[in-house]
Amino acid sequence: MTSIDALTALHDDMRQWRQQIHSYPETAYEETATAELIAIQLQKFGLQVHRGLGVTGVVGSLSAGSGEHKIALRADMDALYIQEKNEFDHRSRTAGKMHACGHDGHTAMLLGAAKYLAANKNFSGTVYFIFQPAEEGRAGAQQMIDDGLFELFPASSVFGMHNFPEIPTGHFAIKPGPMMAAFDCFEIQLHGQGSHAAMPHQGEDVIVAAAELINALQTIVSRNLDPAHSAVLSVTQVHAGNTWNALPESAVLRGTLRSFQKTDQQLLRSRIGQLANSICAGLGVQAEITFNPDGPGYPVTLNTERETAIAVKVATKLVGPEAVNLQPLPSLGSEDFAFMLQEKPGCYVWIGNGPSAGGCLLHNPHYDFNDAILPVGAAYWVNLVNSLLIR
Repeated sequence: MTSIDALTALHDDMRQWRQQIHSYPETAYEETATAELIAIQLQKFGLQVHRGLGVTGVVGSLSAGSGEHKIALRADMDALYIQEKNEFDHRSRTAGKMHACGHDGHTAMLLGAAKYLAANKNFSGTVYFIFQPAEEGRAGAQQMIDDGLFELFPASSVFGMHNFPEIPTGHFAIKPGPMMAAFDCFEIQLHGQGSHAAMPHQGEDVIVAAAELINALQTIVSRNLDPAHSAVLSVTQVHAGNTWNALPESAVLRGTLRSFQKTDQQLLRSRIGQLANSICAGLGVQAEITFNPDGPGYPVTLNTERETAIAVKVATKLVGPEAVNLQPLPSLGSEDFAFMLQEKPGCYVWIGNGPSAGGCLLHNPHYDFNDAILPVGAAYWVNLVNSLLIR
């Protein structure tokens, strides 16, 4: 077992990488500077480096001993379209973009593990270090797979890790089965006859139709799904009109739905269409419903039994059983690592980022990754490799 202290020697390096990436955030499929930093470091460590899968993805390969077993470790590297409100020195230098989900830290931890393993080859086999673009709603994992990820790098299993505020600093949460929900986005375009606001009888009011529909959509989960099932439907955007004295001829609603079971996902989608068409028809308005207009929805992030048992064993030995939650509630957030888990058995774990005082929650403009956990996460990766690829 490699201790956390053994990775502390790389803490300064990981902190520097992490804060540099945080200062210069890049969003989906634009992670060119981030990919360059990663590739340069991996080459310095002595790894073979492949670039360009999923547009900006990077994969480093490291082999040792005579073992033929191959595993893959994945970190995401894209930022979000959020204006950062922090004032520390490593805050975002790019207006409207920030690392508000910790992908900068995920990248730094995996780089730290790669550096340590390259210098301490106490394993036998091959490790693929996958640095993935476009996790935030753009399905970078699926794009890398479509570009031949697992044909070029034929891992037998794949592993991921994500930080989580409110889990104590450096603790882990791991379980077999679903960890993150499936998600779809939806867009409903409403079309009617615009009219003067003082003469609404001359048109069809898409504003009223939108209001009725928003309220009705909120009944789908509560009145159509088994109450024992977890799901959520949220309308997140409403766009209509541009002046105070005219009723517009069109309106747009957008939102997201999350679930853990395929049948629930299908029911949610079906009921959205039924309600939109029936309510709008009753009000003389036309509805057009589109699902996932900007890319594919994400499936459930589903951990396999064997790989999860190994991850639990590694984490427990590393931080102690009291610091490993074996029964975390699955999150209704979503993760495109799910696509990789559809291709290969594997396990996705959460590492505690600590208290979220001051609004330091995921996707929050005050968020920052907790650098104190960098050695913990890197040590987890190192020990996972040494456990799976026994010399």
